[in-house]
Amino acid sequence: MFALTRTAAEIMTRPVISARENASARDVALQLMAGLFSGMPVTDDEGRVVGIITEMDLLRAVMDGKELVRTTAKDIMTPDVATAREDATVEEFIKIMEEFHIIRLPIVKDDKLVGIVSGSDILRSLIEPEFATHM
Repeated sequence: MFALTRTAAEIMTRPVISARENASARDVALQLMAGLFSGMPVTDDEGRVVGIITEMDLLRAVMDGKELVRTTAKDIMTPDVATAREDATVEEFIKIMEEFHIIRLPIVKDDKLVGIVSGSDILRSLIEPEFATHM
C-alpha cells in the first residue's frame, strides 16, 4: 500500500510544458508532436492553470473548419480543469482522474503549475520493472 501513499511531488513529471492562452493551436500541435504527449495545461501570465488542450481539441477544431494558425489555445481549450496539490497522494489523484475521466492531472503549488501526473507516471510508480534494456 506504500505506493498509493506516494505524493504527486514524488512522481510528477517536471518541468512541465504549458501553453499560454494566446498560443496558436498550430504551435500547440507542434509542441504535442515534438514532446510525444497528447495534451498540455494552458496557463495565464502568472502560471495559474486556466485550461487544458488535447489532441482531440485540435482535431475537433479542424473538423469545425478552424485554421489552427488563426485559432488560439484559449479558443479551443477545456476550461475549469481539475488539478491536485503537490502533497496529493496517488490514491487521491487516481480518484480525481476517474471522476473527471481524464488521463493527465496538472499539479499546482500556491495555485501555480509545478508539474503534471499522467496515468503512465502512476503506473511507473506502482510497478517494479521486470524488463531490462541491454546494450
